[in-house]
Amino acid sequence: MNIEELTIKKVHEGLCAKKFSSHELIEAFFDEVETHDKDIGAFLSLHKESAYIVAKEVDAIFHERGTLHPLSGVPLGIKDNIVIEGEITTAASKILGSYRAVYDATVIKKLKEHKAIFLGKNNLDEFAMGSSTENSAYKITRNPHDKERVPGGSSGGGAAAVARGFAVAALGSDTGGSIRQPASFCGVVGLKPTYGAVSRSGLIAMASSLDQIGPITKTVDDAALLFDAIKGVDPLDATSTEGKYTSKSESFTIGLPREYFIDGLDKEVAKKIEEVIEKFKSLKINIKPVSLPHTRYALSVYYIIMPAEVSSNLARYDGIRYGTRVDGIKESISLSDLYVKNRSEGFGDEVTRRIILGTYVLSSGYYDAYYSKAQKVRALITQDFQNVFREVDVILAPVAPTPPFKIGEKTKDPLSMYLSDIFTIPANLAGLPALALPHTPWKPNSCGKIGLPVGFQLIGKRWHEEDLFALGRLYEEN
Repeated sequence: MNIEELTIKKVHEGLCAKKFSSHELIEAFFDEVETHDKDIGAFLSLHKESAYIVAKEVDAIFHERGTLHPLSGVPLGIKDNIVIEGEITTAASKILGSYRAVYDATVIKKLKEHKAIFLGKNNLDEFAMGSSTENSAYKITRNPHDKERVPGGSSGGGAAAVARGFAVAALGSDTGGSIRQPASFCGVVGLKPTYGAVSRSGLIAMASSLDQIGPITKTVDDAALLFDAIKGVDPLDATSTEGKYTSKSESFTIGLPREYFIDGLDKEVAKKIEEVIEKFKSLKINIKPVSLPHTRYALSVYYIIMPAEVSSNLARYDGIRYGTRVDGIKESISLSDLYVKNRSEGFGDEVTRRIILGTYVLSSGYYDAYYSKAQKVRALITQDFQNVFREVDVILAPVAPTPPFKIGEKTKDPLSMYLSDIFTIPANLAGLPALALPHTPWKPNSCGKIGLPVGFQLIGKRWHEEDLFALGRLYEEN
């Protein structure tokens, strides 16, 4: 079997046609990861024992019933900020280096019910803070298309694993583009669902009003299948909602926001996005220029709101209640010094930077000047989308202003790194679904053969994921 060719659909067909057993499939994936992942760095840990147990159960179920759920036996990678009971969950941070989860995230429970198989935990930027997967405390992940370049972030490990054929699909989290940008950089599909569509219970929180779990896959059909399995209201997450999902059956109108097609857009990216637009025109899709005037402030708003929520969410990691306590500390040390010591050694530079920034904007005298004002502008950004969606059904835009950049190219310039999320952040601020698609749809053995991947995104109305899937399928098929 050529595991690089496998999609969720093909795994299901292969198992049902007895082309391979679940045990044989998992064995092939582990062999591939153990042989080649040293060059990519997609995985932080492998869960071989539990994976083989589930594979045995899948084979037994098929032997008994002669049928399987479409996700049964499917090998998945899981971002290492989503907890799995009994497994180490680090969020790629030293401060959680020894944390073993005592419960399953809700999305993990749902996938376990269908007997999906978790190969292991994928690398990420520490606490999901970054756009390149260079901020992990453990390793740098490399882009399978060019190992001198980044895979994007923060879900870079999952995107690289799917693109390289180390996993059929993966789960990531998207706070400001952390599913869509790595999917774009690695030439695969990534979905950020409507905020509240998927439970965040068991996701290590970064920014609670922005975080959302979603799939990274090879095809749109796979993304839709995985999304359908993990969505739904959850009593453990007060922000989750039983969405009123809607789809449009007649012709679509796609909006092109002029604010997304700016001078800073790389020429190669601009060329490929234009080719995407022309393809949709040839498919008789209506294209209409639109304006989202307040999105020019989205990056500034995001880097006030997000660090503020980071500051609150990461306050729990003190090395006493949560996190790893630094060895060799004298018993006579003061409590405040103990906190400083644990956090200084436990948190990396980017996490520290965001905690300090967030604490500053929430501090007395600055809350109204920064945080409160940012929330008001966020409301205007959301209103812009609502206005535009009265004229169009879906918005098309680039995912990132550049192709994948070289490892180390932006690590010393945080602002330059932050700008790589300029096109993805608005959808998070407005809570909208967005689907990232590669300009060149995924094909087996495509890594390193299609040049540097470039992606585009389709942004939809709340609960209109089906519109994104319909247009995504149309593009893939043509």
